[in-house]
Amino acid sequence: MSAAANHVPVMKDAMLSLVAPRDGGIYVDGTFGGGGYSRALLEAASCVVYGIDRDAAALGAGGALATRFDGRLILLHGRFAEMASLLAPHGVNAVDGIVLDLGLSSRQLDDAARGFSFRLDGPLDMRMDRDGPGPTAADLVNSGTEAELAATIASFGEERRARAIARAIVAARAETPITRTGQLAEIVRRAAARRTHSGIDPATRTFQALRIRVNDEVGEIERGLSQIERLLRPGGRAIVVSFHSLEDRPVKRFFRERSGQRQPNRHEPHGATKSPDPTFRLLTRRARKPDATEVSANPRARSARLRAAERTAAPPWHERLVA
Repeated sequence: MSAAANHVPVMKDAMLSLVAPRDGGIYVDGTFGGGGYSRALLEAASCVVYGIDRDAAALGAGGALATRFDGRLILLHGRFAEMASLLAPHGVNAVDGIVLDLGLSSRQLDDAARGFSFRLDGPLDMRMDRDGPGPTAADLVNSGTEAELAATIASFGEERRARAIARAIVAARAETPITRTGQLAEIVRRAAARRTHSGIDPATRTFQALRIRVNDEVGEIERGLSQIERLLRPGGRAIVVSFHSLEDRPVKRFFRERSGQRQPNRHEPHGATKSPDPTFRLLTRRARKPDATEVSANPRARSARLRAAERTAAPPWHERLVA
């Protein structure tokens, strides 16, 4: 059985109702992962889907799905922040819909060898693209200063005990390098001193912070949203599913700003600046959340937030600014 067959896509029905795939349409699944969204789009209409993932293992597992749909699913290795350049060699410069399911896939989290999980002992890696450049989590943990580690854990993990955890990491690595997830998790748990009131493992936020830092996930989201604005044709729709505030915040800000919902700066003189014409129309005024039935069937959906917007005919903002 393929990975796609095992994968349970989060908020699939909401995604489909908002994308409204049509026969002959071209769609991008910018975070192919287990292939759940791609499969749903391909089953809903006689369309073409370009599945993008920076994780080569995910694309390898999706080969069976591509075969099943016989030319209607094209898998591309790369980052969704580079989707325009990935699509260009295929003659695609405009699409009808783009979907992003941010964060980790269940397959990545459940593979101890990838180093994402604090519950499974494995090498402290955390790179989504293991063949790409850039440091591993072990590199960051063993080379960063105490101040740098504290800043990473506080900013990307929103961890209140970031300084104590960074101090503990520096002390532990002075004895022996930190190379395993289990090793780091125990250091963090001792430094955090106690389990949170919600029952969440104390290592959760630190592991999240390192993963986001290793993969530049916030930067990827910001660049990816600009790519969406560039690639969607008028009437095309963008759907973004996020799982925590650090992912959701830039999405919320981007869609509100580009739809003309930006709050004016009270320090600016009235009428001092005028934004370009809106490039999006909001389809979700507030983030949609999964219902209780879905959360019960798929606990991963618990923290999911879905935002959607439709492209207008206005040119991308960066083109207007350059002009």
